Amino acid sequence: MKPFLSRSIWAGSSLIFASLTLASALPASAAEVNVYTTREPGLIQPLFDAFTAETGTKVNVLFGKDELIERIAAEGANSPADVLVTVDVGTLNRAKEAGITQPIVSAVVDANIPAQYRDADGAWIGLSQRARVIYASRDRVPQDTITYAELADPQWRGRICTRSGQHPYNIGLIASRIAHEGAEKTKEWLANVRDNLAHKPTGNDRAQAKGIFAGECDIALGNTYYMGLMQTNEQEPEQKDWAKAIKILFPDAEGDGTHVNISGVVLARNAPNKDEAIKLIEFLTSDEAQELYAEVNFEYPLKPGVPPSDIVASWGELKADTLPLTDVAKNRAEASALVDEVNFDAGPNS
Repeated sequence: MKPFLSRSIWAGSSLIFASLTLASALPASAAEVNVYTTREPGLIQPLFDAFTAETGTKVNVLFGKDELIERIAAEGANSPADVLVTVDVGTLNRAKEAGITQPIVSAVVDANIPAQYRDADGAWIGLSQRARVIYASRDRVPQDTITYAELADPQWRGRICTRSGQHPYNIGLIASRIAHEGAEKTKEWLANVRDNLAHKPTGNDRAQAKGIFAGECDIALGNTYYMGLMQTNEQEPEQKDWAKAIKILFPDAEGDGTHVNISGVVLARNAPNKDEAIKLIEFLTSDEAQELYAEVNFEYPLKPGVPPSDIVASWGELKADTLPLTDVAKNRAEASALVDEVNFDAGPNS
């Protein structure tokens, strides 16, 4: 077993270490699996704990950010990583392109996760789904339906807020617009959305909810699961007030469907505990884990038949865009270029 603690080359990294155990500290016969993940500890650790409780396999977790793909690549054949759990189809594809994956071969996984949410070569699979929706003020927005195209309408001048156009969540949405409408129409749309912003893009999705609550804007782009996290936030109860001021509108519910993205997993190319890694991946696609994704993360399960949580269901029915996520991913570079081309992050009147 390769040790799971980092070498001195990573001493200056911003990575957060949690639940790390040296192999030498474990009984010789103990099974274990090493996970690198960009997910927040509170959102993913309950699933690993459930896997350990069911199988007895120890899950060693290294929490980090986007640099984890480069880290695994740099570690090469000596990497202790068995799996990478991350978010966004673009990140999953980047892992594949970096050559750090190997095919996930499992009849269990194939039966649990629809092909739409699996890489054609088996390089990654989706685990849960989130939608890019509109947060709308309950007091100032009477309508209950909206389209993405409508965000460019002058009626919203000075009324929209969002995080950076270059954030992966927005890049995914813009890439899906390119897939549906083409680059030129998407560029025009993006420029008009920019002119409808209340101010320069800033903050995260929760900050946009706060902006609606404070009256800075009337609608905002946001991911569904943040609403669940805000509605149940006991540590920062002011976020409950933000959420109460907002209703969720599912764009294009009567058309192509709402843009969705996924969290997912890859099997590391040099996984030292491959068998245990496959078992973990299979578990993450099981009813038990998919229900945990729904209840703990407020995300949509990808396994057919597993319902969303009651909180998520209360927002209304999600009609997801059926556009293959690989079609979205291939437009991400062009989407990023368009954000810069229209100077989106400079805000209105730029």
